[in-house]
Order: sequence, then C-alpha cells, then structure tokens
Amino acid sequence: MRTSLRQKISEVCDRKIAEKGSGVGLSFYAFFANRNDDPELLMEAAEWWIRTHRLDHFEKAVKIKAMVEEMA
Repeated sequence: MRTSLRQKISEVCDRKIAEKGSGVGLSFYAFFANRNDDPELLMEAAEWWIRTHRLDHFEKAVKIKAMVEEMA
C-alpha cells in the first residue's frame, strides 16, 4: 500500500476516534470523498481491506489504525 494512503487512513482513524471514541467503526469508504476522484486509490484500499485481510464492511478504527501502523 502506498505511503500516502497509509497516512490518510491513519489521519482519518485518528479523527474518527477523537470525535466518537475508541469504539467507532468505519469502512474503507471513510477514506474517500463521496465523489470518486481517484479510482485507482479506492481500488487499492478495497483490495487491502477485502481481498488481503477479509475484513467486515465495518471495523473498529483502532484496529485499522494498528494494522496500518504495523505496515510502516
């Protein structure tokens, strides 16, 4: 996964956790605007989320953040 996507995921997770607490869940769509302006990046996130890790549609933000940080 490209560095810019890992950084974006980490930032979004931090923001969601700060807003709603450590129990907040999210999907990979949370990392993108409603308008799909970068389909390749969206597919990269989907591949990592669905095919690589077989995650549920919604997962805890703290779990996703930890997984992304392990990649660095």
